[in-house]
Amino acid sequence: MKPIRLPFAALSTAAALLLAGCASTGTPEPGPLSPLSPLTLNIAHINDHHSQLEPQAHAELTLDGQPTRVSLGGFARISSVFKQLEASTPNLLKLHAGDAITGTLYYTFFRGAADARMMNTVCFDAFALGNHEFDDGDAVLRGFLDELGQGDCRTPVLAANVQPAAGSPLAASGGRSPIQPYTIKTVGGARVGIVGIAIADKTVNSSRPLASTQFLDEVTSAQRAIDELKRQGVHHIVLLTHQGYARDQAMARRLSGVDVVIGGDSHSLLGDFSAVGLKSAGAYPTVTQNRDGETVCIGQAWEYAKAIGLMNVRFDDRGRVQACGGQASLVIGDSFARKDAEGKWVPLGATEQAALQQSLQKQPAVRVTAEDPRASQVLAGYSSRVNEQKTRQIGQATEALCLVRVPGEGTNRSASVAGCERANTLAQGSDAAQAVAEGFLAASKRASIALQNSGGVRIPIPSGTISMNTAISMLPFTNVLVEMDLSGAELLATLEDAVSNHLDQKSSDGSHPYAAGLRWNLDMSRPKGQRFSSLQVRDRASGQYRPLEPAARYIVVTNDFIASGKDGYTTLGKVFQEGRYVNTYLLYTQSFADYLTSRQQVKRPARSDYSHQQVITASGQTLP
Repeated sequence: MKPIRLPFAALSTAAALLLAGCASTGTPEPGPLSPLSPLTLNIAHINDHHSQLEPQAHAELTLDGQPTRVSLGGFARISSVFKQLEASTPNLLKLHAGDAITGTLYYTFFRGAADARMMNTVCFDAFALGNHEFDDGDAVLRGFLDELGQGDCRTPVLAANVQPAAGSPLAASGGRSPIQPYTIKTVGGARVGIVGIAIADKTVNSSRPLASTQFLDEVTSAQRAIDELKRQGVHHIVLLTHQGYARDQAMARRLSGVDVVIGGDSHSLLGDFSAVGLKSAGAYPTVTQNRDGETVCIGQAWEYAKAIGLMNVRFDDRGRVQACGGQASLVIGDSFARKDAEGKWVPLGATEQAALQQSLQKQPAVRVTAEDPRASQVLAGYSSRVNEQKTRQIGQATEALCLVRVPGEGTNRSASVAGCERANTLAQGSDAAQAVAEGFLAASKRASIALQNSGGVRIPIPSGTISMNTAISMLPFTNVLVEMDLSGAELLATLEDAVSNHLDQKSSDGSHPYAAGLRWNLDMSRPKGQRFSSLQVRDRASGQYRPLEPAARYIVVTNDFIASGKDGYTTLGKVFQEGRYVNTYLLYTQSFADYLTSRQQVKRPARSDYSHQQVITASGQTLP
């Protein structure tokens, strides 16, 4: 047989393999026929920082077997770690898996500008849209994305399944949408495709995108983008998703061609953190297989700029994952405190501190690092303005909103406020807690009822001007709002739990419940299970009250503290553990402030709208 001769310029890869005697007469092996160079890809990533730009000053971890207070996270510290990795780690991608905004006063006052500036101190290679990016609509999101596009970074914003309508803020007429389905980065000589996926149902149901903005099926959109990248000769595929750890695993198994999933939304801490006293949701990285039976590596890095993930992925010469490893690590400062013999937290001495730092160098679950000076300087410009903004007027109280924990309680917590002299003797109880519950209900798109524990409301509101600082002092914690799916029977059991916590368990009376959209009669002289009666739910559309139905389902918005079962709310805790809730990540202080701002004037509700309609005290006294 004469040898086959082709012009060199026309020689295809398949012909070259044939001439080399490497062709197979069977079905071709899947994957690219031309060999690629092996690649080790390193991916540093965060997710769900939710405008938490400052560190958690008094976080408690177990270090060297002892409870220890540390300064945990903070975006300036995260920025420092990214810069260290850039200097020491080859073939590095820097990714953010969404929910950058909503959750602190930095978002309340600056609507994403502070977050964008801090993110640009890292200069991410890609950012995926999260559901909370849409909390204040497409126009506010566009403002945040425009800020993110300032300067030299121009971070690609990714969401293959989000399609804004032409002429809308995210696709202005004659302009280019800032949202792309994917981006391609050249890393170590290889082209790496990064595809963004946003969670569809949760964004539409719990945030505020325009009705004209389409959210398409996540799996279909991801596969379409992967196939398009493959046609362009891109054989290393990373999905940058915001849909949750469980969905990431399920999606990976349904897709062809995916290699890596870097995710967010579920705030999952992955890896072994038992040495520092924390539980994790799974392995880091979590390894599964795609539809082709090939390895897929999945990672996520907790929440609130407290941790950073670093994944190492080895690809073979056909672009398939050979192995993956890595570590998610908590990012902490270099000052520590422990309890003394009297139980007070005191800073460690120099010798103890040096020994602990040396020990932590061998602990992969934590990274001790200083804050990046440039990022700290950027943040300082905003933090000073946050302090100024606290004096901003957000509303007017036409009458005092008195503070009471339990109706008929002996202590009048509002005695010094004009108009509240008899507040503790009246059946309605706390005007302040009632107003907070109404604010929470207004913040939720889905809920028909809002629930608030009395102890979470810290001060009354005197009549007159309400400043932002008043709202902060009233709701000073970092709680967020969650929407829970409860039956009427579970809701009744929750109320009974809350009252039993202080009457029977002799625990804090701060558990006493207040609600918006729900009213009741309460007899505290009766035993648990018989105290609440005549429960009625207010229809949001008509304002009419109807009896609570034990078998009916209700969406209840409340703060994440009691939602997780704290303060005696054991029934809510079980629902929380079952996953029957949606975390809105709306800062409860911000939600109440927005409520006051929208109304401009606030006063006590109509008597018929108070949660407590009739009250009999534990001693049998009927309150007026």
